[in-house]
Amino acid sequence: MVSTSIYKFSSTKVIPLGSCAFRQPFAQSHCRFIHGYRLQAKFWFGCNELDVNNWVVDFGGLKELKTTLETVFDHTTIVWREDPELALFKMLGEKGVIDLRIFNDGVGIEMFARFCLNQANELVTKMTNGRCNCIKVEVWEHENNSAICELSSVVSNNIITDDIKLETPIPSTLPEPSTVIIPPTKIVSSPIPIKPETPPLHNPKAYNTFKDPFAGTSWGNNARRTK
Repeated sequence: MVSTSIYKFSSTKVIPLGSCAFRQPFAQSHCRFIHGYRLQAKFWFGCNELDVNNWVVDFGGLKELKTTLETVFDHTTIVWREDPELALFKMLGEKGVIDLRIFNDGVGIEMFARFCLNQANELVTKMTNGRCNCIKVEVWEHENNSAICELSSVVSNNIITDDIKLETPIPSTLPEPSTVIIPPTKIVSSPIPIKPETPPLHNPKAYNTFKDPFAGTSWGNNARRTK
């Protein structure tokens, strides 16, 4: 009797995504403001059979994935298509103030993890002829915050059907500056009161405007003049 063992192999790869700014427009916290993080993603690749090199996936073949993700995330501003200020973001993008990316289904590290998973899975399944999948991605905002998206179902050709896409194709170059003029924002701030500096003790002229502190006493100037 011959027994057959079935193995499941996996390997991981960490890819820096770059410095990215985004916001949650409907959050009841400071997350509704534009803020940024240096994002980083960890990818899990899985298969039942290794390749001729006994690898799950050739890490050297992931350069295309790294380039694509950096184009989406590095030094960009990502907004949700439903953001109430989308028109303003588009104006800033046309003016060249920001490098704008618009996500159809939402923003945040959960949605970024999903986007990265779909991009990686599509690339890896094609690269390995369906032998390997990207099964999980974790994206970090920083060392304390991360989100994970896992592959829950695979169709017959090993490419997941569910997808999150950019509203527009990923640009290969930075947008050209536009002639769109944005009215200047009026900044209202409360002036900080500045206390006058205390005259230095070694400068006698600094006391010319001060009254005699001993006036009206036996130590005053008038008292000294009468002696």
